[in-house]
Amino acid sequence: MKALHVITGLGVGGAEQQLRLLLRHLPARCDVVTLTNPGAVAAGLRADGVRVRDLGMRSNRDLGAVPRLARLIRRGSYDLVHTHLYRACVYGRVAARLAGTTVVSTEHSLGRAEIEGRPLTRGTRELYLRTERLGAATVAVSRTVADRLRDWGVPAARIHTVPNGVDAAAFRFDAGRRRATRALLDLPDDAFVVAGVGRLVPGKRFDVLIRSVAALPGVRLVLAGDGPEAGALRALAARLGVTGRVRFLGECGGAGAAPGIPAVLSAADAFVSASREESFGLAVVEALAAGLPVVHAACPAIEDLPAGRVPGAVRIGASGAADPTDELTAALRLHRTAGARRLPPPPAVDHYDIRLNSRRLMDVYAEAVGTATVPPTERAHP
Repeated sequence: MKALHVITGLGVGGAEQQLRLLLRHLPARCDVVTLTNPGAVAAGLRADGVRVRDLGMRSNRDLGAVPRLARLIRRGSYDLVHTHLYRACVYGRVAARLAGTTVVSTEHSLGRAEIEGRPLTRGTRELYLRTERLGAATVAVSRTVADRLRDWGVPAARIHTVPNGVDAAAFRFDAGRRRATRALLDLPDDAFVVAGVGRLVPGKRFDVLIRSVAALPGVRLVLAGDGPEAGALRALAARLGVTGRVRFLGECGGAGAAPGIPAVLSAADAFVSASREESFGLAVVEALAAGLPVVHAACPAIEDLPAGRVPGAVRIGASGAADPTDELTAALRLHRTAGARRLPPPPAVDHYDIRLNSRRLMDVYAEAVGTATVPPTERAHP
């Protein structure tokens, strides 16, 4: 099978990094088109041997992108087009239909009131649903997202749940990497270090995490990610007098000087995800694979599993409190008292193994193109 993956952009982000990981394990020949912003993940894909093209879309209303993409699909003789993220799904479904090619879409970021961190409007929802009908299937990255799609009116028969995946071996704790990363980040060997990972946007509630750390003398915080809230979060740390205890690492998935996420997690003693809502919660699964105690708010990756599958994870905010700062502070205080420790990765990590999930996706492809099985083909990249 030959597939074209169409994504809105390829800067460092959860969906973008997930696409790169998936293509390392998907038994199909795959090319990638980004509508705009061929950033650090595009460079990483090319390093992996994947052909990446930039469509050069100039704005959300660059309607000329549709025929350009349709021509590219026809010239490539693809068996299937797979779209990722809202704008790519809207434009990619139309272009694939014009090219006469089957299209599958993955819904990575649908929340109750937001999509990709932006407020959902009636027009956004209507355009999504109108173009969704042009595809053969929509993949939800969690049962929570599948439920939201059904609530929107997407027929249940068109929805397939294929969770995000993780390569657990990449996050396995390494004592040498811990020492090297702490030295690089100027973190004392005996300091209790909390990690947070994600795009710096309001919905991630990194302000709650900074306030909690500020209330715990001596505790350090490392934040891996960038985004529009970076300036406000730095200002908050300054107002609280904890600038020296909070490290802003910026993007940690590109070619810059910042350590990678596995190194950051090796250096940490606890992980926090205070997000108001999530569509999956991949960073939490990565932290669990690193053996870290986790404190989380919304996290479908945990909530969709049977109770007891994720020992070592503590949920905050279940009561619906608007500000879980005190609850988070109490949870981190307990972890600090217990001291640095590593836990065995829970069964949830194996459940979200990227190899298993790539096979699940190939089953969706097979159904979409109308074949009983899709035999693995020689991959187009190493």
